[in-house]
Amino acid sequence: MLGTSGEEERRLVLGVARSANDNAWRERLSGADARAAMAISQSHGLPDVLARVMAARGVAPELAQEFLEPSLKTLMPDPSGLVDMDAAVNRIADAVQSGKKIAIFGDYDVDGATSSAIFAKYLQWLGLDPIIHIPDRIIEGYGPNGPAIEHLRQGGADLLVTLDCGSTSFEAFETAKRLDLDVVVIDHHQVGETLPEVNALVNPNRQDDLSGQGHLAAVGVTFLFLVGLNRELRRRGHFQTGKQPDLMALLDLVALGTVCDVVPLQGLNRAYVTRGLAVMHQRRNYGLTALADVARVSGKPVPYHLGFLIGPRINAGGRIGDAALGARLLTTEDPFEARSIAERLDQLNSERQAMEAVMLEQAGADAAIALEERDPAVLLTGSDDWHPGIVGLIASRLKEAHRRPAFAIAYDQSGKGTGSGRSVSGVDLGKAVRQAVENGLLEKGGGHAMAAGLTVLREKAADLEAFFNETLKEDVETATAHRELKVDAALTATGATLDLLELLEKAGPYGAGHSEPVFAFPAHRVSFADVVGKGHVRATLAAGDGTALKAICFKADDKPHGQMLLEGRGRNLHVAGTLSIDTWQGTPKVQLRILDVADPQKTRL
Repeated sequence: MLGTSGEEERRLVLGVARSANDNAWRERLSGADARAAMAISQSHGLPDVLARVMAARGVAPELAQEFLEPSLKTLMPDPSGLVDMDAAVNRIADAVQSGKKIAIFGDYDVDGATSSAIFAKYLQWLGLDPIIHIPDRIIEGYGPNGPAIEHLRQGGADLLVTLDCGSTSFEAFETAKRLDLDVVVIDHHQVGETLPEVNALVNPNRQDDLSGQGHLAAVGVTFLFLVGLNRELRRRGHFQTGKQPDLMALLDLVALGTVCDVVPLQGLNRAYVTRGLAVMHQRRNYGLTALADVARVSGKPVPYHLGFLIGPRINAGGRIGDAALGARLLTTEDPFEARSIAERLDQLNSERQAMEAVMLEQAGADAAIALEERDPAVLLTGSDDWHPGIVGLIASRLKEAHRRPAFAIAYDQSGKGTGSGRSVSGVDLGKAVRQAVENGLLEKGGGHAMAAGLTVLREKAADLEAFFNETLKEDVETATAHRELKVDAALTATGATLDLLELLEKAGPYGAGHSEPVFAFPAHRVSFADVVGKGHVRATLAAGDGTALKAICFKADDKPHGQMLLEGRGRNLHVAGTLSIDTWQGTPKVQLRILDVADPQKTRL
């Protein structure tokens, strides 16, 4: 294991001051973390490596046992602690008991689809037949709109519930008020002080909400709402003649939305995902099972499967196809329909990948020119030829490639652009976008610290870039001043065993805000390396005693660390990455996902 470090600057791992990817490899544990790890290990009788992983993720020794056994019962807050929750619960309980027609208006991403699905399934269990409307990304855009509300009212809706949207839908809800349609909003996006006039607006990120649940995805807030609704209906005696809905059966969808919305896997979110993955493994949801099958998910589901295999396929419907496909898939009780929708989403995902590749090539070239000419703190790229459903993916790729916030914008024939942005840790992009709206630079916009959306006129794009530079330059410079890869411990291929992964699983699930453990493998010989699939590099690493470890380096054949692997056949290299179980062909084996590589001859010991 690695030694502890000083509090000011954590010690280099294996002396790597500059890797292939220009990272310094540093110990994740500070001196204080190392002392906490020792206390965790000694107090609870836990192996050192597990204690180190826990301490590095902020687990206090006295909370170690609670952390290892995340319980919904323990971590679930009283739903009434959220502002307007009781008003929302009572309004919908009234509608349930009187058999009113409820319309659900959800967002077109995974969080919106899962929020809509769990609410709809709950109402269906109660014998109601809710209407689900997911807006078309291109035609309707994000959030409630007047024409859709009019259509829902004409279709018999007595109550409108918006999920993962609605906190800033002032004009749309004026339409609802004119039509005498009650509205309940359940959301989680950041909002200002002024809120639309509705019957209830539940959002842990509204400025007067002190519940401390702002880290929840919309699906997490929706589930919390269902807990409150179920409690109220039980109090009213609604279930005396029938069986209560099984809320726990919905947690597979809660886990999916939580992981895909990239909210921190801490506290209640971690409990949601831990329990939800177990429910998903039971394959009780026809749609989720069918999508997992077409995505070739094997073995026990983990957050990677949700975030990179299942989620993108649901999103593909909202990006370039029918936005309602995801919610339909997740609510269907027909396995044949589930298979048909899953196959359609899989096809759309392949089409999305092809479109993304073309867009990314152009965006990358435009970004390179901008960086050379003016080196902006925030990258803004755009085109008349881009699909607005894919700009978020392009922004994410640019952010990763250039280590700074990035926006990709799709312009229509009138010069109005629909854009999506992604940020780096430490730079609040959502706040900057809201300021740009207030300053008149944007038609509309909003979002989170790490992701934001906007609508901008082409003639204001240059002014917008200048505003972002002035507003965020200092934050971006601070956030990107040091390139480093945080390493939890050093291992050899011999020590990378299934037993170790089973042990590390106790500190999972891993994801946003709760990162996977990264291990450094010192001076392992690259006995094999080649390119497979769409630019992936696979390799076999050998320890000094000859033990082999299979490894994969995704989309890296043209990246520095991928090139070093391919050119390093027969040489010893330092390699860093995360471990997972590969169940291909039915036999579980340990696999290393390589994140970085370094030349031992160029280290600083």
